[in-house]
Amino acid sequence: MPETHATVIAGAAEAVVSSLIVTRMRKATKFIGPNLVIKLTRQRVPSKRNRGETFVLTIGKPNFDERKFLKDCKKAGEPVPVKKVQLRDFPKRRKPAAR
Repeated sequence: MPETHATVIAGAAEAVVSSLIVTRMRKATKFIGPNLVIKLTRQRVPSKRNRGETFVLTIGKPNFDERKFLKDCKKAGEPVPVKKVQLRDFPKRRKPAAR
């Protein structure tokens, strides 16, 4: 039975959600094709006091950084639907300036 577009998106969304819930990362991205990306972004840094988490699920075209990543993958010979979920961490805090 061939996979439909909806089942591919549902499977990728499930992979993105499970990878972000297990880790404490900020963003999980799954590349379905050259023009379709599924992203899940955590709204706040997780802490032990949190009772719930807020996420934003985005399905659509890749942004500038993601297009650059796809271009670099093509140069390296990686197939276009990248198999692994790409994870990004929260930005590191800068140390306060010495006075």
